[in-house]
Amino acid sequence: MKFRLLCLFLFVCFGSLKASEVEGLVKSDNETLPFAVVFVQETKFTVQTNENGFYKIDNLKSGTYHFQVSYVGYQSVIRKVVIKENQKLKLNFNLQSQAFGLNEVAVTGTMKEQSRSASPVPVEIFSQKFFQKSGSTNLFEGLQMVNGVLPTMNCNVCNTGDIHINGLEGPYTLVLIDGMPIVSALSSVYGLSGIPNSLIERVEVVKGPAASLYGSEAVGGLVNVITKKPEKAPFIFVDMMAHSTLEKNLDFSIKSKHKNAYQLTGINLFHFLNRLDVNDDGFTDIPTQLRFSIFNKWQYGKKDFEGSVASRFFTEKRFGGQLNFDDKWMGTDSIYGETIYTNRFELIGKQAYKINNQAFNLQYSYNYHDQYSAYGTTWFIARQHTGFLQNTINKKLGLRHDLLAGASLRYTWYDDNSIVTSSSDGKFNQPINTYLPGIFVQDEISIHTNHTLLLGLRYDYYKNHGNIFSPRINYRFKPNQTETWRLSVGNGFRVVNLFTEDHAALTGSRTVIIKEEFKPEQSWNANLNYNKFINFKKGFLSIDASMFYTFFNNRIQADYDTDPNAIIYANLMEHAVSRGLTLNTELSFTFPIKLNAGITVMEVYTMFPTASGGLEKRQQLHAPPFSGTYQLSYEWRNMDMSFDLSGQVYSPMRLPILPNDFRPEYSPWFGLMNLQVSKKYKKGIEAYLGVKNLLNFLPKNPIMRPFDPFDKTANDPINNPNAYTFDPSYNYAPMLGSRIYAGIRVTIR
Repeated sequence: MKFRLLCLFLFVCFGSLKASEVEGLVKSDNETLPFAVVFVQETKFTVQTNENGFYKIDNLKSGTYHFQVSYVGYQSVIRKVVIKENQKLKLNFNLQSQAFGLNEVAVTGTMKEQSRSASPVPVEIFSQKFFQKSGSTNLFEGLQMVNGVLPTMNCNVCNTGDIHINGLEGPYTLVLIDGMPIVSALSSVYGLSGIPNSLIERVEVVKGPAASLYGSEAVGGLVNVITKKPEKAPFIFVDMMAHSTLEKNLDFSIKSKHKNAYQLTGINLFHFLNRLDVNDDGFTDIPTQLRFSIFNKWQYGKKDFEGSVASRFFTEKRFGGQLNFDDKWMGTDSIYGETIYTNRFELIGKQAYKINNQAFNLQYSYNYHDQYSAYGTTWFIARQHTGFLQNTINKKLGLRHDLLAGASLRYTWYDDNSIVTSSSDGKFNQPINTYLPGIFVQDEISIHTNHTLLLGLRYDYYKNHGNIFSPRINYRFKPNQTETWRLSVGNGFRVVNLFTEDHAALTGSRTVIIKEEFKPEQSWNANLNYNKFINFKKGFLSIDASMFYTFFNNRIQADYDTDPNAIIYANLMEHAVSRGLTLNTELSFTFPIKLNAGITVMEVYTMFPTASGGLEKRQQLHAPPFSGTYQLSYEWRNMDMSFDLSGQVYSPMRLPILPNDFRPEYSPWFGLMNLQVSKKYKKGIEAYLGVKNLLNFLPKNPIMRPFDPFDKTANDPINNPNAYTFDPSYNYAPMLGSRIYAGIRVTIR
């Protein structure tokens, strides 16, 4: 008995020497945070603070630990702590308010770095992780998860696509890379799917015109892709993904340091050569693609002389068409196929410098796009060079005025095999040279602590349109720390690139005629935005609501009928309207559940003049009156696992149909859903498994008369009484059903 008591005594004494305890408070400034989560990474042990912000962790062995403290609406903190034997340690944490990402730095709204909460222009920011949760591999696919943004396929054979913002068509959305208009004109046809997620640090979206800063094409809104900074990128990053449909994607990047410079090199390889035909119409459901790109970015210098330069080479072969097609049938009328070979080079750079202690910022970009393609019997061979140069100065005038001014020049050289770039006799080419110089100025005025006014004006000159002025005004009112009101009114314009508007219809020898008083397409937009943040005992709710109204006019269209020997470009008398509201919510709890959800309710229509002198209202194509997105995430912290359910819901949208078409003019209600499970392991390894299109939704009859793609029997009044022709443009949802994907990511810091 005495021996047992002695053993018990020794166990208690010496055991207590090995166990330690940590306690403390979690605060923000002078306020304690109740129900904050304290997580010890090495032990998977989690506790919550009580109603007074106090926590306590017992029985920690000696060693080195990483304490992670998180609270909804505040930036998480990770602290390395060394625990000694039999130690009672007081460890307090002070968290900074995050306001659900509103302290993130945004550059798109005002062309200068400032937090989202301080910006008078509403900007939505989406991280790389946001796109990873839905299993997307490129920008075009990932943007489906952004409320109010609709990536739209315009052809079921080759999958040409564009991005609609608030219902306005793709040509009126400007896509930037690091603030440079790198994706436009010819390159926008297939360039969007060639931007891999591995290249993206974040994506900033501005809905509504932004021409006062960015010039042409920013009519409906803009998407700015911010690439990774080499200094902050991991040393090595690998992401490998494969689908049950034999679609494979590889992203690889490596960072290196050279004295005062950092370098980041990235490679993307996409391989999909499986000719799928789920609906048995004899055509590929999605085009085969073999794509390779290499990206290199340098970051150098210090604050006053900081600069970066990035380059990317991109090559792709894409095919869609009949299953038995081979390259030897390119351009013939034997077996139908659309084959596109693309080579592309991009250069993007910026340089900060000073003159007489005044800071300037020089930005430049260049891209070369080469396309060799055949669409059935129509060959399309084109090359494009685009250069952009911009210099800005940011200067504070007194305590209230923050002035930004700049000058820019965009130059485009274009040549193709169509009649638009040939001489009147068709014997030689006449490449098109387009110069678009511009100057702009904006003044951000701090009227009061809670009131900010932004005034902007841009002037551009284009030979076909003359002088173009683009004003805007933004007002921000922040009555308290949890609410923000923003009112925006602005103008957007688009200088039409005549060579890309209707190249498929260009046949015969025609002279291009531009009518007098040719005006740029333009829009006027008003937007009222409201932000509200609500803290409650078990979580945090963010509400972002907007009402928008856009009036669009001066639409330009090519007239082939008035004169058979000419193409006449003129402004139409019609006008279009896009109006509605959007609502985004983000709900997080102290327990590991997070919900992002958004809806857009809108009416987008065009008013056409009728023969009787009145106006006819017609709904815009691919503009659903209702759409919604959602992303539900759950983290199983003790297992280092996460579950993500994401998807979209769309109401009926108007579709392009043929006369007397048997297919419905409006799509049905439908939804797309994705499910993904991720598991983190040691040494930066993460594995994930998911299902795309969980509901297995497929559109019906996407191609009219797939059995006669060259319309050889279209004039048969008995078998084709409605005179239907081959048409692959009836598209509103992906042509792939449910499919499984799996992947692995490796991050080495």
